[in-house]
Amino acid sequence: MQEDNLQRPSMSVNKSLFHYGWVILLIGTLVVFGSLGLARFGFSVLLPEMQKSLNLDNTQAGIMATSNLVGYLTLSVLGGAMAARFGPRAVITSGLLTVGITLIFTGIAENFLSATLWRTLTGIGSGASNVPVIGLLASWFTPRRRGLAAGVVVTGSSLGLIFSGPIVPWIISAYNPDGWRICWYLFGGLTLMIAVAGGFFIRNRPSQMGLKPVGPHAGYSLDSPGAQALRWADVYKSPTLWHLGIVYMAFGFSYIIYMTFFVKYLMVEGGYTSQAAGNLFMVMGWCSMLCGLIWGSLSDLIGRRPALILVYCMHGMSFCLFAIWPVPMGFIVSAVLFGFSAWSIPAIMAATCGDVFGPRMAPAALGFITLLFGIAQAFGPGIAGAMADKSGSFSSAFILASGVAFTGALAAWLLRSESLAAKKF
Repeated sequence: MQEDNLQRPSMSVNKSLFHYGWVILLIGTLVVFGSLGLARFGFSVLLPEMQKSLNLDNTQAGIMATSNLVGYLTLSVLGGAMAARFGPRAVITSGLLTVGITLIFTGIAENFLSATLWRTLTGIGSGASNVPVIGLLASWFTPRRRGLAAGVVVTGSSLGLIFSGPIVPWIISAYNPDGWRICWYLFGGLTLMIAVAGGFFIRNRPSQMGLKPVGPHAGYSLDSPGAQALRWADVYKSPTLWHLGIVYMAFGFSYIIYMTFFVKYLMVEGGYTSQAAGNLFMVMGWCSMLCGLIWGSLSDLIGRRPALILVYCMHGMSFCLFAIWPVPMGFIVSAVLFGFSAWSIPAIMAATCGDVFGPRMAPAALGFITLLFGIAQAFGPGIAGAMADKSGSFSSAFILASGVAFTGALAAWLLRSESLAAKKF
């Protein structure tokens, strides 16, 4: 695919205090806000009302969440590969347009099957937009700034929690019984606006604008169109890629159980009202605002492996506390603990793919490990919902999530520094 016919600014732009990379960072954050913050995590707040309106049990609710993740899984690896082949701009914009349209159609669903269909198609759009936008950062930021950049972008998920936590209960209260439908219309409209902004402002690489990437350039080889062959086989056969994928699977399976049934658990087993549960959801969002930035930057300093181990241990403790300390203080400690580390693993993984596989192949590498992540993630809600229906409580599902998170810490510990060194891809 040919590059967009853009007017190149003079190389003197490099001397400006402002770098277009910060625009990419802003738009990337908004893309994550739409593709994940609203499309996936908004579902958690809307789930109790959707279950009531559509007469769904917990197993069906879990299947509906899984359908979204299956759609995401379908496009995660293809989205990264297409971005490497055709450029991230077109893929991200198309994916986000799909998300916006299908969110609106989710609001008109009348039964379990139609809701499941639209949640699946939403997942497809999310996979086509989220993975490429994270991979795009490898082109716009040098290795010593990638962790920071990825950490900023993943806060788009936090914005979703902060936005939907208070606004959803308010809309549901004001427009009951159709409040949850209005929320989906709102989410879809906002996402379509972000898609249009992405189409206008995203650029595939700095050289397209006569710029260098943001960050120190000592020892860094700038990307140039056509200079690097697409060596797919070397990437996909890499043992490091598969190991990273296994580490990432633990996050996919564990966190999605916690996020999907967070509000439901608080309302059914914790005695919370919809507003109170939404407020704690918002608090978790505020706590997570800087988590990607902090942990991404920390991984730039202490290394990706130690940062992953620490984060997985925090997740394991958070999920365990949610199950074994079912009182307001326990819920708060769990939410805060998860919030401070929530989106750091995707940020660290994105930075790692850029480090090991280089700017051009980073989207494809990230897409592949996201495929493995998505496989694990797709099983989480269905298993958790079935466990809750059988036992009458979500506690056992959260204990399972905790155990898987601690297993992720072990898998990260088994990574070796030499395997994370940059390679010639």
